[in-house]
Amino acid sequence: MTDYFEVHARDGAARIGELRLSSPLTTPALGDDVVEDAGSLWSEARTTPEGDEEALTVLPHRAFPAGTREEVQESFAVDYPDVDFPSAAVVTAETAADYGADAYVLADAVGVVGHASAFVDAVRAVRDATPADTALYLAGVATPANVATLAYCGVDLVDGKLARIKGRQGRYLASDGEYFLEDLDELPCACPACQSGRETFTRGDCATHNVNALAAELSRVRRRIRDGRLRDYVEGQARHEAWCTAAFRTLDQQYGFVEERTPVIRDAELLSATEDTLRRVEIQRFADRVTSRYRNRFDRPLVLVPCSARKPYSESQSHAQFHDAINFRAHLVSMTSPIGVVPQELELTYPAQHYDSVVTGRWSEDEVSFVATVLERYLERNDYPKIVAHVPDEGYRAVCERVEASLGLDFEYTVVDHPTTDDSLANLRDALDGEMSYRKRTREHSTVRAIADYMFGDGAGDEVFESGTFQTTARYPKLQVRDTEGEQWATMVPQYGMLAFTLAGARRWVESDAPTKSVEIDGFVPHGSVLAPGVVDASADIRVGDEVVVTGPKAFGVGRAEMSGPEMCGSSRGIAVEVRHVEET
Repeated sequence: MTDYFEVHARDGAARIGELRLSSPLTTPALGDDVVEDAGSLWSEARTTPEGDEEALTVLPHRAFPAGTREEVQESFAVDYPDVDFPSAAVVTAETAADYGADAYVLADAVGVVGHASAFVDAVRAVRDATPADTALYLAGVATPANVATLAYCGVDLVDGKLARIKGRQGRYLASDGEYFLEDLDELPCACPACQSGRETFTRGDCATHNVNALAAELSRVRRRIRDGRLRDYVEGQARHEAWCTAAFRTLDQQYGFVEERTPVIRDAELLSATEDTLRRVEIQRFADRVTSRYRNRFDRPLVLVPCSARKPYSESQSHAQFHDAINFRAHLVSMTSPIGVVPQELELTYPAQHYDSVVTGRWSEDEVSFVATVLERYLERNDYPKIVAHVPDEGYRAVCERVEASLGLDFEYTVVDHPTTDDSLANLRDALDGEMSYRKRTREHSTVRAIADYMFGDGAGDEVFESGTFQTTARYPKLQVRDTEGEQWATMVPQYGMLAFTLAGARRWVESDAPTKSVEIDGFVPHGSVLAPGVVDASADIRVGDEVVVTGPKAFGVGRAEMSGPEMCGSSRGIAVEVRHVEET
């Protein structure tokens, strides 16, 4: 059981945690002042230290360099004692396991940091083998240029050893790399160590500066994690060291590992500034759900339109003109890089209204290929009597023509020069001539069902919100779902385009054939939140931010997940679910 480390916020594999010592330490952080090493067993036999709550004690250990054969590590394995003070165990990717410690030190960190695949494999191996609510400590490897990448991949604690060594060697460290001290005409920093000026700046001062720069970068990283925007920062910052860029790209290929740890909703902006954004979990997850869960419920033509800078799209001037021309005679789907395709019912759903992208008027081949793949998968799943492509030439037309040829479909193109010119809008109106407008009730019911599909799985919308069993009230985007007697089931939350259920709605969900995300708790009635120790079991597909049903011998409730399902089951500290409604049973 972990007693001295708790995770408070998650941003992919990165976390904000608290090392609960006498003076608590917020991670990711430098551990120099709080870590005490009880020593190596290679040099001599050592007794279990007394320890105390003022420091994280690294228990007596045998460390192995990178590349040590597994059978050798097994032969010299250490039996870590069960202690009642904050403790850390030294492990490698091969020996990592739950030893009951509060933190785990990666013994061969120096051998893997700098090699992207080896580093990601080692970090993932330790994370998969140890409890979620334990800290990962890498010693002797952190610099201001790489620590954001270390944290992004899941490292919680580092030290200033390498920064001090480099300083004494005359290497001046910054977040964009390192400089030989002799080559600097001025000091590009305002930390206390740099205040005296270049003329009197010594190598001792350089070592102090390097640690200051590392601490400052860690502060920046913590702020980014709290804001849910560390990835935006890493995509740019990691470019200063090639292996860091390779590391986060390698982690992108570990989709299951990162997706389990990435929230499904946020209020934070997602910045698309590089083509690496296309491989982000949030982007891939949205595209996958739209093409495997969403189903069109409108018996009308499809109109493909470009995205807009303003989000949600329907509030933009260009989309207002599209809506006036279409007048609900067709189903509107927006095309965009990096999201792919966005049906009108999901325009509020994270990250469709939360992203911003760099617009140059030119699409790269990666962007065209990605959006074309998503559109193709979408059209393979959804049939339309007619497809109207009201798109400009820049990128959008290339995507449509590629999909048109691949699927053997005929698109009708309506844009002359620009989508909002009078001629273009007239062509759009003419393309829909003779089509009947669908009713407001149809739009609202389709929106509710589409969001349920997105949240719970293919067909969930029709299962939970079966025809004739519900009605919608209030105004979009704050739609309320009620049964035919007027009892409220759910509310649409416009901030992230999801549904929040009442107890009656949660019962309806459980009683339907739709997949249920459930958290089983012990015999108590939660008030406000369910803590991880109270969780008996949880659905493996629960992610942070998911709507979940809470069930137990004494309670039935509904709320939002604050941990993934596997983390709920494997943690001994932290909030598992923020409960919105609960009743004693």
